Amino acid sequence: MDFFFSMYQVASLIDVVPPSYFTNVLFISCAEGPEPGASEMPSLNDLFDASGPTYLTYVNWNCPHHRRSVMASLVQGVYVLERDRQWNRQGPDARAPAWWRFFHFDLHQVLVDAADGSIFGAVYAFHPPLHLPDPAAAAAAPHFVVAFRGTITKKGSAKRDLELDLQLVRNGLEGKSRFRAAMQAVHDTLAAAAAGQHRRVWLAGHSLGSAIATLAGKTLARSAGGVLLPAFLFNAPFVSAPVERIGDRRVRQGVRIASSFVTAGVAAVLQQRGGGSAGGEAAFAALAAWVPDLFVNPADPISAEYVGYFDHRRKMEAMGAGAVGRLATRNSVKDLLLGIGKKGGGGGCEPLHLFPSAVLTVNRGPSPDFKTAHGIHQWWRPDLPLECTAHYYT
Repeated sequence: MDFFFSMYQVASLIDVVPPSYFTNVLFISCAEGPEPGASEMPSLNDLFDASGPTYLTYVNWNCPHHRRSVMASLVQGVYVLERDRQWNRQGPDARAPAWWRFFHFDLHQVLVDAADGSIFGAVYAFHPPLHLPDPAAAAAAPHFVVAFRGTITKKGSAKRDLELDLQLVRNGLEGKSRFRAAMQAVHDTLAAAAAGQHRRVWLAGHSLGSAIATLAGKTLARSAGGVLLPAFLFNAPFVSAPVERIGDRRVRQGVRIASSFVTAGVAAVLQQRGGGSAGGEAAFAALAAWVPDLFVNPADPISAEYVGYFDHRRKMEAMGAGAVGRLATRNSVKDLLLGIGKKGGGGGCEPLHLFPSAVLTVNRGPSPDFKTAHGIHQWWRPDLPLECTAHYYT
């Protein structure tokens, strides 16, 4: 599995709880896994024939369901690559290749974290079959996909992954070697793409991996020329108090309205004093043309806040408080306060969970537990009751 709720339960307390507390929480969670040398059977979830979308024998790249299923499968391929490494599964015993070969992808590059040698990402190259039932549908396929996995809480990768989870909470991923390696791979892939075909390079990630993909996408969108890459972000972390978990709709809405006015007020005061969020409105608005695909399950406490985040923005416009909503939607009180006294007043990297625009896809189906709600496997099921809305920042 990937990521721990315990970190996000306390994420909103980061202003008042010392960093050592988070480290202890993370590594206590890590210690709850199997003892070194303990017997453990590999999961059947790694087997494409047992748990993958084998029904998808033909991919229509113009179909959102097909695109979502294939991108989720390629992310799963990265998870299985790392588990193949940990289990020393090689050659015909390796389980990962089926996750990309089924969809006519080749493994172009494996991304390895220099800190612990774990595999955290992969670059896939698409090679369409010779005989296509619908060449026009295949013409919309990506040339390359750069995919990133989330946290694996096993001995071979847990320590490094959980350290990065903590950096995610503190908006510190940008300075880490894993992100620098990811960004170099994206740049190299863009260079390998045909001239003028940048949008045929797609990003995909799950949980921590979606945070890396988000940061890469934002960096490129703000670069010279504004490179806008299609991105598929599964169960992206929203590091904030879990307002969406409040059962009463009126209480939930009241909390959001109050929070918006507080956030907007703090931002306005700090901006008047020369502080505020890094880059301010111009930097946030510069991302408006980048419209990633966000995939969220309301039963997943790690990503569920995106549902309320975008819905509340619409409600603030409807009640005539759009200016307050727009100021609040591009700021985080935690990061504004952490930035006080620092150069630029921005507190480092901007909060990754703040998006100007996105296509939000919500899985409204039942989820019996956290593992199901946060898992990558849900996103290639053929019968999902999905709710899809597009949100654009103006």
